[in-house]
Amino acid sequence: MSTPTGPAGLPVRMPRPRQPGRHRRPEPLAAPEGAPALVLAVPGSPGAATRSLAEEVVSIARSELPGLDARIGYLDGDDAEFPTLQSVLAHTAQERTARYEQAIAAGVEAKEPEGPVAVVVPLLAGPDSALLRQVRQAVMDSRVAADLTDALGPHPLLAEALHVRLSEAGLARADRARLFTVATAADGIILASVGGDEAVQAAGITGMLLAARLAVPVMAAALDQEGSIASVAEQLRGSGSQQLALAPYLIGPEIDAALVEEAAKEAGCPAAEPLGAYPAIGKLALAKYTTALGIAPQTPQGTPVR
Repeated sequence: MSTPTGPAGLPVRMPRPRQPGRHRRPEPLAAPEGAPALVLAVPGSPGAATRSLAEEVVSIARSELPGLDARIGYLDGDDAEFPTLQSVLAHTAQERTARYEQAIAAGVEAKEPEGPVAVVVPLLAGPDSALLRQVRQAVMDSRVAADLTDALGPHPLLAEALHVRLSEAGLARADRARLFTVATAADGIILASVGGDEAVQAAGITGMLLAARLAVPVMAAALDQEGSIASVAEQLRGSGSQQLALAPYLIGPEIDAALVEEAAKEAGCPAAEPLGAYPAIGKLALAKYTTALGIAPQTPQGTPVR
């Protein structure tokens, strides 16, 4: 069989034929033209650390879906350095209208925009009725057609993220399959959430997944309910756990970091860091967006328990 040649007889690299069958690589997904923006609704008092975290989350989402229009709106923003969710939504709507009018003025055939201007994704690991109500009110106040998704969890990827944060703090083995011990590994985990009873119940679902990963008991408690952390710590110790650890079921901005420190003191145990900009957070935010639009699989797959 002859090989195609180019100038000076050099071989030419021929494109590989597409691999047939179920093992064929999927075509890379891209945001549809004219798709609504993903607007990340960030709770808490904004600051440099919060902005850095939010920007990392939307950066992860953009890397997963090329062409994604992702923006950040702060629930307690100042419309200067930290734009409020209302102003971000209003500006997004104005830009979409302006693009359509410019196209018409230029004689380009364009379809008049319809459907939601944005999909608002709350930067919350679990349900917090007070914060979600604040997000919903901000969307209403913007007078912009926008879809609002649920919180990011519960989800197996959040159990993975909690496991990683605990292992980073030396409070859990990074990998159960490896035969080594961590001297400070906890034998009981307090999963600290915010949002009252509903949030504790949702955190408990992720807690079961975390317990399966670590092979230790995990119980959820509420940071915003007096006595909840101490009560759960007592229950764990009563069931035989001696080395406890507190795992914040939080992304970070939604609560004052001092409350986590106080809860750890109340329970008499060390604490891991909040979830922060762990890659799963960006992927789950994108999954909420794509599910709302029906343009991709509903949720990213979690890693298998080892």
